[in-house]
This record gives sequence, C-alpha cells and structure tokens, in this order.
Amino acid sequence: MLPDTKTDVLKRLSFIEGHLAGIRRMVEADKYCVDVLKQTYAVRRAIDKMEGLMLDGHLRTCVVEGIREGRDDEVLTELGELYEMAGK
Repeated sequence: MLPDTKTDVLKRLSFIEGHLAGIRRMVEADKYCVDVLKQTYAVRRAIDKMEGLMLDGHLRTCVVEGIREGRDDEVLTELGELYEMAGK
C-alpha cells in the first residue's frame, strides 16, 4: 500500500471507530431508531470510501506489479473474488 493511501485509510478507520462508539452510546441511551440508523448509514458510506481508496491503490500497484511479473491468473482470480464479495 502506498504511504499516502495507508495514512488516509488509517485516518478513515479512526473516524469509523469513533463513529461506531458513538452509535453504541446512542443505542445504550435508547436514542430514536431513525437517528441511529442515519449514523449507521454514515459509517457504511465511510467504509465504502475507505474500500474505494484501498482498491484504487491495489489496482495501481499490486495488480500492475502482478501482471508485469506474469501472475495474470492469480491477479485476475483475486479480483474476481473481490468482485463477488462486493456483490453480496
């Protein structure tokens, strides 16, 4: 993972962790369900953005490197697995 990407991903993970802790407190305090759900949707979007950054970095580095090294089948299998997981 590129250093800038890693830094950004770690920042986003910290934000997500904090946000999840806030959601836990909301549930413990019996906050209105719609308000809690809005926060869970925000976390989901934050995870999606983080995953997008990681995938972009992977495509630009590891995938290119793997193809250059002749590991086309392995790289394509991994990408296919990711694609399947993302669709579920």
